Amino acid sequence: MLDAPDPTTRDGILYRAMLHVAVCAGLRVSELTGLKVDDIDLPSMSIRVLGKGRRERTLPLWKPAAAALRAWLAIRKQVATPEVFVNARGEPLSRWGFAYLLRQHAATAARKQPGLAKKRISPHVLRHTCAMVVLQATGDIRKVSLWLGHATLTTTEAHTRGDLTEKLDAMEAILPPHLCRGVFQPTDRLIELLRRTS
Repeated sequence: MLDAPDPTTRDGILYRAMLHVAVCAGLRVSELTGLKVDDIDLPSMSIRVLGKGRRERTLPLWKPAAAALRAWLAIRKQVATPEVFVNARGEPLSRWGFAYLLRQHAATAARKQPGLAKKRISPHVLRHTCAMVVLQATGDIRKVSLWLGHATLTTTEAHTRGDLTEKLDAMEAILPPHLCRGVFQPTDRLIELLRRTS
């Protein structure tokens, strides 16, 4: 989906940068639409994010996101608004505008990857994706919490819960071929025992 915007057009360069930054930084929509040019440190390719409760965090950008953002900033020109991502009129992009563009690019991506058509892709899904990538890379839920700007680990745990079918598929992928997935069926005797002890 990150490659859905056309990189040969001005809008495509903008949308590509926006999607990459949204996924890479795991930003809330308000954080993404509120990101200002002054919040970007070009030499280190990091961004300063002002999140909920006025909590501030600085995040490095992954290489693809940094490249996409550099490409956008190179053609952005002088716009009256300080926000990085703007609409066709040069005004700050709204949260509804971002959600609309996300739906459009998800539909475009689904033409090449039909499996995407069955998935519900929302701004929150991009944030969840980032959480899972950071968790996989670090193995530390506290780092995910810092990355996403959460006040508590409880909030982060909700983001890092994977779909049960994905977990089962991942477990099956590492099982020896002679073992197959099964479903546990308790006996009537076990059910009766559990009822008596509860």
